[in-house]
Amino acid sequence: MAGSGDTDGEVVFELEHCIRIFKGGRVERYFGSDPVPASTDVATGVASKDRAISPDVAVRLYLPPVTGASGEGEGKKLPLLVYFHGGGFCLHTAFNFVFHAYLTSLAARTRAIVVSVEFRLAPEHPIPAAYEDSWQAVVWAASHASGSGEEAWLTEHADFSRVYLAGESAGANIAHNMAMRAGTKGLPQGGKVNGVVLVHPYFLGGGNVPSEDWDPAMAENVVKMWSVVCPATTGVVDDPWINPLADGAPALDGLACGRVLVCLAEKDVISDRGRAYCEGLKASGWAGEVEVVEVAGHGHCFHLVDFNGDEAIRQDDAIAEFVNR
Repeated sequence: MAGSGDTDGEVVFELEHCIRIFKGGRVERYFGSDPVPASTDVATGVASKDRAISPDVAVRLYLPPVTGASGEGEGKKLPLLVYFHGGGFCLHTAFNFVFHAYLTSLAARTRAIVVSVEFRLAPEHPIPAAYEDSWQAVVWAASHASGSGEEAWLTEHADFSRVYLAGESAGANIAHNMAMRAGTKGLPQGGKVNGVVLVHPYFLGGGNVPSEDWDPAMAENVVKMWSVVCPATTGVVDDPWINPLADGAPALDGLACGRVLVCLAEKDVISDRGRAYCEGLKASGWAGEVEVVEVAGHGHCFHLVDFNGDEAIRQDDAIAEFVNR
């Protein structure tokens, strides 16, 4: 048992069966940290491989079959989907079995090349490390638009007129922030972001919202989690990173795309934050189109538990239609 003077023994944040963070900086993760190797999926034909971008950032790429059984589709370029995994900025790896299986399935369903980003986790690397790493990956992927990049899957098969940013939970938050940064800084080779897919986005805000009543303890945890992963936050729920509607947040009309798809789950405690984001985006003067797909009877990131379930397939079908329109 830790002594009273042992600050490392004081738990400052815990999600049961997931993570425990101690005041002294020690972190214990119980789920999502074990990688599985890249492979070719027999059922779908989707191939995957890993590439290091820098000492801090890596990606796993997913390539669906580029030809049909009789050569149909040969030479046709595929949409490019840059994907950011969830986990509250402090859990999971892009290479774990859950995201590997899900993104193999999503690549097959969307017929898109997926670039899944491995970014550094908090609290060892507090916010904004995840955003900086993710931007590095976006720029790296976009740099292949010239046709001379280092990754052949991108130079040979990606259609850089159809670039999408996507993610779930914290990854959806990252996707939004990357689209905002692209609106300010632009992308290499004159690249453009066509659309953003936000699945159960991790946004916070002041006051209470009705969706928090589904699970008040979890609603409290998602606020506490932010204070742990971003200890330098300007005001917890009013930090523009986590609350795009906060006073002082960048104007949403600067979002670097013309289309946004937001997926919501009825029993997700932060679903009303996602709904408010949609309304705020519409009211901002942004000239694009917002689409919302909501699933009844399910909670946060339900699709990662069973992405072959009927409602998960409906959600992924909406993503596929959005990406291929």
